[in-house]
Amino acid sequence: MYSYLITFFLAAILALVLTPLAIFLARRWGVIDYPEDRRVHTVPIPRLGGAAIYFSFWLAVFLSVVFLSINVDKMLIGIFVGSTVIFVVGIFDDIKGMRALHKLFFQIFAAIIPLFFGLGFYVNQMTLPLLGTISLGVFGYFFVVLWIVGIVNTVNISDGLDGLASGICLIAALILFWAAHRIDQFPAAFLMLVLAGAAFGFLFYNFHPAKIFMGDSGSMFLGYIIGAASLWGLLKTAAVLGLVFPLIVLGMPLMDMAFAIVRRKWKGKSVVRADKGHLHHRLLDSGLNQREAVIVLYLISLCFGLAAIFFIYGSWYIAIGLTVINLVLILRIMFRKFSLVRLNGKNN
Repeated sequence: MYSYLITFFLAAILALVLTPLAIFLARRWGVIDYPEDRRVHTVPIPRLGGAAIYFSFWLAVFLSVVFLSINVDKMLIGIFVGSTVIFVVGIFDDIKGMRALHKLFFQIFAAIIPLFFGLGFYVNQMTLPLLGTISLGVFGYFFVVLWIVGIVNTVNISDGLDGLASGICLIAALILFWAAHRIDQFPAAFLMLVLAGAAFGFLFYNFHPAKIFMGDSGSMFLGYIIGAASLWGLLKTAAVLGLVFPLIVLGMPLMDMAFAIVRRKWKGKSVVRADKGHLHHRLLDSGLNQREAVIVLYLISLCFGLAAIFFIYGSWYIAIGLTVINLVLILRIMFRKFSLVRLNGKNN
């Protein structure tokens, strides 16, 4: 536990130190996110936070491996290479812009990389209720790619308000750390805690009013590490628990993404075309300010995390109850069938 605390605070301190440097470089290089119709910010904000998250995370991992004698295997190299690819793609998108299909291609390419370092071994079979243990065979490799790409885009789509994606990933990483540590999956627990530390340190500059945005380089990197580490650790149990737990923890952004896909298809639009119909947009439309909307979504994410924990301990009724409450609340937000007082005093 001593080494765990060191890695968390090391990553947090590195993020606290490197983020101001990222702000300076973003302004100097002109990597700025300017206000537009779909954005909610009203002033230009530096958009190079992903670099601070990436370097604070991997520096903390490297220093922990060297000075704390933390044992790792070749899988860490695969995650490093894959996450570096996703980070570089994100940086290019933040600076130059990139078409959605091109970005998806590189996401798939980055997700394939860990397979060459043995990640497919961890998901070659799965235990499901009533069916018992089933062999996935070659489908296990497709599952790895689908899982990582799905988590990458789930986190990416949640990055819409100051501190939202970083806070959600902080909550998710801490809960996933607890789950991995509980079943003695040290590598996954280690990576999740380092990620939590990096997100925590970055959040000091990213919470409203944000001094910097993480950009696609940050949100896709966070999603990549969560996706790959959860496969490395939790799914190694070959139990349905390993599959369901991360999905419950990320229940809020997953539902937001699902609604976005259905909403855009219903309107006859491309599923990759951005709009202003996400959960955070609905909360802002109801009259909440950015801080209030983000805190509401934090609480929903935390409740999903608690539901996952109760699920592990076999407290099914509590887990299902929390999940149902969250689902009802999200549905009410999405369809705006609730009455919150607007800032101008009028009801929704």
